[in-house]
Amino acid sequence: MAPIATETTAAATRTEHNDDLEYTKQLEYVDENTRSAFPKHPKFPSKLEERAFLKFRLAQACRIFGHFQYDEGVAGHITVRDPIKPDCFWVNPFGAHFSTIHADDLMLVDHYGRVQKESAPGKLLNYAGFMIHSAVHRARPDVHAIAHAHTIHGKAFGAFGKKLEPYNQDVCAFYNDHGVYGQFKGIVTEEEEVQQIAQALGNNKALIMQNHGLLVATPTIEASVFYFGCLERSCKVQLMIEAAAAGNGQRPIPIAPDDAYETYKTMGDINGGWFTGLPEFQALEAREGVRYNFKTYKPERFERDLEGF
Repeated sequence: MAPIATETTAAATRTEHNDDLEYTKQLEYVDENTRSAFPKHPKFPSKLEERAFLKFRLAQACRIFGHFQYDEGVAGHITVRDPIKPDCFWVNPFGAHFSTIHADDLMLVDHYGRVQKESAPGKLLNYAGFMIHSAVHRARPDVHAIAHAHTIHGKAFGAFGKKLEPYNQDVCAFYNDHGVYGQFKGIVTEEEEVQQIAQALGNNKALIMQNHGLLVATPTIEASVFYFGCLERSCKVQLMIEAAAAGNGQRPIPIAPDDAYETYKTMGDINGGWFTGLPEFQALEAREGVRYNFKTYKPERFERDLEGF
C-alpha cells in the first residue's frame, strides 16, 4: 500500500503546483490589465494649455477645501507652480472663501511677491501665505503644489509639537516623511522664519506646524489635496487614540517599523497620491456638473449625478 500512498501524495503535489501556477498566471493577467487601464497624467500640446488646466485644477482644489471646511477666516492657501514661468506660482486671493474660487480669480506672483500681469485684476495677496509658499517653492524645485490651512485637528494635534505615530495603515503615508516646525512666532512675515519652516519640511511631503496648522508639498495638485486630507484625518485619529488611551489606561499598539516602512512604500508613493486624489475631483465635478475636456482643453458642463454626494 505504501507505493500507492506515495503516488497519491505526488499527484496531489503536482495538482497543487499546477493550481499555484494557474493562480500566478491569473494574477499576472489581472496586474497587466490593471496597469494598462491605470490613468495617466494628462499631456498638453503647449504650456498655455497646461497652464489653463492647472488654473482650473487649482480652483477645484480650493473648492474641495471649502467643501471640507478647511477654511479659518481668511487663512489658508493652495499654490501651483506656473509651467511657463517656473519662478512664479498661482495662488488663491486674500479675503475670498475657498468655496468661491474659480480659475479667473487666481493670482500669479513671483518668488519676491511681485504680482504678474496674468493675475486676476483687483485681487489682494495674502502676504503671510506668500512668504511660506515662496520659501518652499524656492527650496524644493521638485514641488509644484503646496497646500496650507489652519484645520481643526491639525491645530489641535499641532499643539503637542510632535510627529504622528504609525498607528494605522493610512498614516503610514507619512512614515519618516513628515516634519514638525516646533515653534510659533506669530503671523509669518519674516524671511528668517519662512526659511526655518522650509528647513523643517526638508525633503518630506508634509509638515505639522506647532500652534499653527498643516502643510503638504508634492509634485501635483491632486496628491497635495489627498495627502492634506489624509494628514488632517491622521491628526484626528491620533487625538482620538490618545484620548481613549488616557481614559482606559491602555497603551496603543503602533505598527512595527519594518511593516510601517513597507506600507509607506505604497501609501506614501507620490504617483499613488495623485491617483488617490482623483476621486475628490470626480466628486466635486459630480456636485458642480463641470469638468475639464482634454480634447478642447476647456471646462465643459455635463449632466450631474448627485446621488451619494
